Amino acid sequence: MKLTKKASNGNNQRGRYVLYAIVFLVLGFIFAFSYRTLGKDKSDAVHGATSQQEEQYREDLISQKERNKELADEILQKQVEIREFEKSFSENENNHAGLVNEAKDLRLLLGAIPATGPGVKVTLSDGDYDPVEQNPNEYIVHESHVLGVVNELKISGAQGIAINGQRISSNSYIKCTGPVIKIDGRTLPAPFVIEAVGDTEVLSASLTLKGGMVDSLLHDNIVVGIEQLKEIRLPALRNES
Repeated sequence: MKLTKKASNGNNQRGRYVLYAIVFLVLGFIFAFSYRTLGKDKSDAVHGATSQQEEQYREDLISQKERNKELADEILQKQVEIREFEKSFSENENNHAGLVNEAKDLRLLLGAIPATGPGVKVTLSDGDYDPVEQNPNEYIVHESHVLGVVNELKISGAQGIAINGQRISSNSYIKCTGPVIKIDGRTLPAPFVIEAVGDTEVLSASLTLKGGMVDSLLHDNIVVGIEQLKEIRLPALRNES
């Protein structure tokens, strides 16, 4: 009886060991499966998050490229507008400068402002004659002689002209009265000194052309003197009113 009881007790103890082993085996399998499942889910979650972030980066990059293209196009358009503005400004500036120069030239021709610069001085004097035997009118400087010189100087580009210090304009009139002439109502005696501001070479050459103004004056027995000066100062037109 005692042997049987010990054997029974030994069998029961082995049975518990087997049960424990089975339980631990099942638990180990469950833990392993759970770990594998959770690890996979976590890996999938991390992979999914990474893919989503990469997709977002790609979208941001594409958006940034499109924005850069828009900005580049905008910069190009602004550059075109700036060039057009600069061109327009330059043209307006040139036009303004041209108008200013034209206005200045007009004022000089009208005698409204003083004229200073290089030019020529032409002196017309009466010729030598014998009043007993010769006609004095053939040796006297007349208005036609003065007008001829003045017109030649104007044609040659004179910016300003004065006769005996009297500035003349496009509206000035010259009238001969015996041995004197009147310019805009002022009486001026001979010799008549005609000063003109402009290109000295051009003005001088225009007067001394063969068969030109000087030859004509000499033919009329007028004494002519021409000087090229580095600086001539002409006053503005006097207002006698």
